[in-house]
Amino acid sequence: MAAALELAAANPKIAPPSPKPVLIVVTSHGQKGPGGAPTGYFLSEVTHPLAVFEAAKIPVEFASIQGGEPPVDGLELDDPVNARYWKSEGFRASMRMTMRLEAVDPGRYAAVFFAGGHGAMWDFPGDGAVQRVASAVYEQGGVVSAVCHGPAALVDVRLTGGDYLVAGKKLAAFTDSEERAVGLDATVPFLLASKLKSRGALHQTGPDWTAKVVVDGKLVTGQNPQSATGVAEAVRDLVLAGR
Repeated sequence: MAAALELAAANPKIAPPSPKPVLIVVTSHGQKGPGGAPTGYFLSEVTHPLAVFEAAKIPVEFASIQGGEPPVDGLELDDPVNARYWKSEGFRASMRMTMRLEAVDPGRYAAVFFAGGHGAMWDFPGDGAVQRVASAVYEQGGVVSAVCHGPAALVDVRLTGGDYLVAGKKLAAFTDSEERAVGLDATVPFLLASKLKSRGALHQTGPDWTAKVVVDGKLVTGQNPQSATGVAEAVRDLVLAGR
């Protein structure tokens, strides 16, 4: 790959090699607790990163825990990026046919991106496919990334030696303060930031509802929806640097 990059740089008529895809993973869980309000993946935590990756010509594929069409939350169409993708038949078709994460070959991807939305708090932790894909991508030198409630994917991921992937790593995630502010601290199965800290993570906190992106090697995380673009930009830079 390095030789191909050098050859492309020496001859501008030769395009640099295309990077491997980024896999965006979303929740399949549609309720905030038993009989609770509807939820799912948070739309802007998919569309804003997707806009960054597409602008950089990085291929993107979609997976969910159960496959097929996942439930959506945060359907805010006054957001122009949300509106552009939601009105795109290509995007809608992709989201109707997400791959089942269990069937994914992690060796195909330069990065995995776990999008948030409250649903992730129920079906990301403890899921064997989440653990397999995240650990494999990380140990093959790829990027593991997540935003808002997406880091719920990381609470049970262990590396080959048995350590938690997040142990000793700086990261950001939806804060306990933000969970209390939305009134769901007693509804979610656990407080995400506290759980990650119990796994040995070095949680980095920004003010509520402001962008906070943390990069620790090949681990890229963000605190809330406001951080989604910044997380994607950091992933983009790592992917392009490593292609």
